[in-house]
Amino acid sequence: MKRTHLLILLLFCSFYTVYSQQNTLPAADIARPKLVVGIVIDQMRWDYLYRYNKLFKANGGFKRMLNNGFTCENTFIPYTPTVTAVGHSSIYTGSVPAINGMVGNSWYDQLLKKSVYCTDDDSVSTVGSTNKTAGEMSPKNLYTTTITDELRLATNFKSKVIGVAIKDRGAILPAGHAANAAYWYDSKTGNFITSTYYMNALPAWVNNFNNRKVTDSLYQFNWDIAMDKAVYPDYCTEDQKPYESKPLGKDQLGFPYNLSQFVGKDYGKISVTPYGNTLTLEMAKAATISENMGKSAATDFLAVSLSTPDYIGHSFGPNSWEQLDDFIRLDEELGKFFNFLDATVGKGQYTVFLSADHGVAHIADFLKENKIPAGTYNFNSREVNTQLKQVFGVDNLILAEDNYQIYLNHNAIDSASLDDVKITNWLAAYLKKQPGIANAFALNKMAEANLNAKQKEMLSNGYNALRSGDFQFILKPGFYDGGSTGTTHGLWNPYDSHIPLLWYGWGIKHGATNRETYMTDIASTLAALLHIQMPSGCVGHVIEEVIKK
Repeated sequence: MKRTHLLILLLFCSFYTVYSQQNTLPAADIARPKLVVGIVIDQMRWDYLYRYNKLFKANGGFKRMLNNGFTCENTFIPYTPTVTAVGHSSIYTGSVPAINGMVGNSWYDQLLKKSVYCTDDDSVSTVGSTNKTAGEMSPKNLYTTTITDELRLATNFKSKVIGVAIKDRGAILPAGHAANAAYWYDSKTGNFITSTYYMNALPAWVNNFNNRKVTDSLYQFNWDIAMDKAVYPDYCTEDQKPYESKPLGKDQLGFPYNLSQFVGKDYGKISVTPYGNTLTLEMAKAATISENMGKSAATDFLAVSLSTPDYIGHSFGPNSWEQLDDFIRLDEELGKFFNFLDATVGKGQYTVFLSADHGVAHIADFLKENKIPAGTYNFNSREVNTQLKQVFGVDNLILAEDNYQIYLNHNAIDSASLDDVKITNWLAAYLKKQPGIANAFALNKMAEANLNAKQKEMLSNGYNALRSGDFQFILKPGFYDGGSTGTTHGLWNPYDSHIPLLWYGWGIKHGATNRETYMTDIASTLAALLHIQMPSGCVGHVIEEVIKK
């Protein structure tokens, strides 16, 4: 009996010793990439991946991601309006305007009685330029955290986060509230700048980069076609079309474009040439090297937005020689960028996602010449106010129109004891008679509006009670707010809302899914990959197929 008790005691002591050792040993570190790189291509339609696929190089960026990474083929934007500020903020917050407050590139503020730009902040000052207003920017108008904020929080601010873009909103919103820096391009000086929100003086490396005058160097190359002339007609209309804009000068009607004339004179033209992508990626490389990104124990995050495709797309349209040439050159630039990351951070040591903030409509006149319904519609506030006065006897019942929404003058309505329901009923009846209008309704009556379920969901996700308008109108497919040249985006339709989503690198499987996914799923997928909290307003879901188990 004593032997049995002794044996049990020895077994218990042995088990306790092993258990104690297991629970006092330091836990293994959670595996994470050294660097995450977010690439948002401003105005990239999903179909470009396959429309131009034959022309992309084997060592270019797109085929590298498609062949060795993971592609989510049916990724959509789950809200409207589909514009730049909203797209960037929704990718990085995993949220929608109803929650993160970013309802447009601009909106009318009923309290301030003025239009507000998405990143406006007059409490901060420009750093790096004498152009005073160019740097009065910050992320303060964004209500929620971003995945970049959550990375900073998760590592007790040891992770570095830097945003780079030509557009201020393309750098600021992805970098988030707690970023180390965001840098954007000042078209007046040709320099990358920032604001006192981040720092009081540019780092020496940014000054050195600016002093190189990269824009002037790129202008010297001019812009001619990158491929044989015979290739372009297989993918595009004629080089010169009357419905294309002339952003490089009224006398520059098509290829080749003389850019050397802008050296030292006009730094804004770079944005509407493929060299805008080159400039941005060179700045991103300089940030990676100079800030030692991907070199510490904590994961760093580089947020890059490539603004140039949007400038080119607006001017020339998606069926133009210019946009094809832009994407062929961008493919090559991305391939070089990934080679750079292989050399500096280490192959397999970084994770990349590539997506877009929105797509774009074909130019209306291009569609019409090919017998496809299309057109433009421009809401004329002055004209409508004149008609409203004739009916209701009060001036300026409409304060503003933005993002296909109308803001009513509630002070005037209340002062005159008018019935706002009668006003919105009049607006609905008036607008439904206009060519190009598919539907119109008061936003507080959206639940009762006769809308397709997809439209209703996207409009609801895009509606924020503090910033959105009072009245919504929806255009017919192929129609947009625009002039006789160029094109735009902003609506619910697939050409504006179907975007690419590619993943590559550390922790990423090779494969594809045709399951419907959303822009808002990117942040939650990154959170799962990095084992950190998702952003504070996140409504997206983890795309489990992407992550290696």
